[in-house]
Order: sequence, then C-alpha cells, then structure tokens
Amino acid sequence: MTERFLLEKVTGKKRVKDFLDFPAKLFRKEKNWIRPLNDEIESVFDPQRNKLFRNGEACRWLLRTESGETAGRIAAFYDKHTAKKNDQPTGGVGFFECINNQQAANMLFDVAKNWLKGKGMEAMDGPVNFGNRDNFWGCLKDGFYENTFNMPYNFPYYNQLFENYGFKNYFNQYVYYKKISDGASAASHAKAMRILKNPDYRFDTFRWKRFDQYAEDFLSIYNKAWARFPGVSAMRLPQAKALLHSLKPVIDERAVIFGYHKNEPIAFFVMIPDINQIIRNFNGKLNGLNKIRLYFGLKVFHKTNRLLGLIFGVSPDYQGKGVEAAIIKRFEDESKKPGFPYIHLEMNWIGDFNPSMMKMVERYVEGRIYKTYVTYRFLFDRTKEFKRAHIVR
Repeated sequence: MTERFLLEKVTGKKRVKDFLDFPAKLFRKEKNWIRPLNDEIESVFDPQRNKLFRNGEACRWLLRTESGETAGRIAAFYDKHTAKKNDQPTGGVGFFECINNQQAANMLFDVAKNWLKGKGMEAMDGPVNFGNRDNFWGCLKDGFYENTFNMPYNFPYYNQLFENYGFKNYFNQYVYYKKISDGASAASHAKAMRILKNPDYRFDTFRWKRFDQYAEDFLSIYNKAWARFPGVSAMRLPQAKALLHSLKPVIDERAVIFGYHKNEPIAFFVMIPDINQIIRNFNGKLNGLNKIRLYFGLKVFHKTNRLLGLIFGVSPDYQGKGVEAAIIKRFEDESKKPGFPYIHLEMNWIGDFNPSMMKMVERYVEGRIYKTYVTYRFLFDRTKEFKRAHIVR
C-alpha cells in the first residue's frame, strides 16, 4: 500500500524548529552522528549573513506523514553567479534528511526540482550547501565514522535514494586521515629540508596581532591556488578577513602555517580543532552556558585531540618544488613541542577532479582516504548527456 505524505514549506519559527530537530529524531540511535549547531545551519538561510542571497534565493520544505510525523526535509537554492559557471544553469539541493522510503525521497526531490525549474535552472547538484563547499556538502558513501564539524553524516541508504531518483555521481570528495605522530617519509623530509635550509624561504605560525597582514596573504594565495577550480570564485579582502575572523573562537595559532619566498606569500595550511568532540552533547544549541563549555573544552581542558585540515594552498609557481613538503615539516616540528594536544588529522574536501591535490596529500601529508562523499548531479532534461566534473590539471 502506498503511503500518503504531505509537503509543507518552512515558514515561521515553529517550522524552522521542526526542520532543525528532525535529524535528531532520525539519528537518535546512531552513535556516530553528531548534531550540528543550529546557528551554523540557520546562518545559511539568513539573507543578512549569507551573501549569496544578493543574487539568489533559497527555499525549504518538510515532509509529513498523514499523522503529522516528520518524514523528511530538503532545501533548494541557487545563485546566478555559480549557476552560470556550469554547462547548464545549475542550482542545488541540500540539508536532505529522509526516512528509508523512495516515495518520500522522490517527493522531496520533485518539489526542489520544480522550484529550481521555475527559477530558470536546468540541473541540480546535491546534497550541497548554499555557501562554502567545506560545510554541509556531499553524501557519505564510505567511511561511516563520526562526522567532524559541519561535515555531513547520513545513513548508507541515502546514496540509493539519490541514485534511484536519477542523480549521477558528479564527483567524489575525499577525506584523508593521518596520525600526526607518524611523521613524513625520508624522501619528503629530504625535499622539505632543501627548502627550509634556503634563507629565501620562511614558514610562520599564525599570530592574531598580525591579523590584517595574514588576511591579505591568505587572499593572495587563495586566489592563485584555488580560484581556478570549477565552482570556486575569487575572494575579496573583506571575505578573507571575515573567514579568518569567523575562526577566532576555535583557531589554534600553532595549527595555521603560512609560507613565504622572499616575503612573498606562497603557501598556507589552515587547520582547526574539531569542536564536534566538545559540542556533541550541546543538542545544537550554542547558548551562554555552552559557549563557556566550549571555551574551557578548547582552551583549558583540551578535550579535542583531532585537527581538521580546512584548506591547503600553494601558489602554482611554487607547486612541486618542495614547498608542500616544507610546510608539512614545519607543522610536524610544531606538533613535537610540549603541550601539543592533537593526535589525529583529517584533511577535508579533496575532490577527485583535482588529482594534483590528491597526489600532494598522499605524497607529502602521507594521508590515506578515510571517508568518501559523493556530490550528485541531476539534469532536468533526461535526454541530455551527463558529464562528470572537469579534471583540473
């Protein structure tokens, strides 16, 4: 017998609360799922805080059973700048959660597709974020370990729900793992030392007192190293400052390293403590008491032993010259100092369309693939040829 479901647009505080609370009910018996902070999600849908609303829109829905129980949720969104960078105007769906029921999933995908069609889109990627790729992006396919800060966790059946609807694998994104104390290989160490012994190079750990300079340096490296990739826009200085400033509550200066050649910024490695190890019992709330708990957990009791590699960048002119090995060696030296509390490193979000970055992480960081996420794409014109993400050389 076909079950009847009802769709409901998310408007008003009660529906927003239902949207935020549904995953806690769905994953209540799943020990590896850690609830994200409500405000991290709501900032995505706040036009005052998400600049993508300047040229785009977002909409959210809940799926109910006839008895009123929530059975699923989804969001759809687009911004004109990102949409037009594809072969066809492409929007996104995200924050998808659903019971193991294809009919329910199809209703959620249908309402998102039809909304995006009405906005001029011809395809949709999912599950993705209406914002930075390093947050709330991808469907976990392999490596069902606990989720790190702002990274998704889902049941294995989610992949089947997407694929049965007609989504196809647009690209894989990998998370690499390394035990920090393992150190680098002899070959990597030799390359690093050639750079580190050269007085034209230096590698600094981050210092808040030089915030403005580091923001400019970050901007320079980022735009050279990353803005050439599909779906990645060039950054402006206010954005760079906002990004670094947003990390202030959690950043550990020892885990952010910049590289220079003759005082020109050429590389960075930005890592942060994984605060999911602290907030797992916050139930999504970062109220006054939980802010205190977070501060003491991070700064006093050092309750997190895992670092997240948020972003690694080397200016193209310096790639393959040993700079990658040198910045890793500089971090390794820092990790050997007394009081360094971190044991594990996870390098988030390395797409299979970027084989040079995969090779760099495998060769210099010496990480191994630990988790695999899939970014799916669905073409509205089902007769159109599907193409995977372009490989960036």
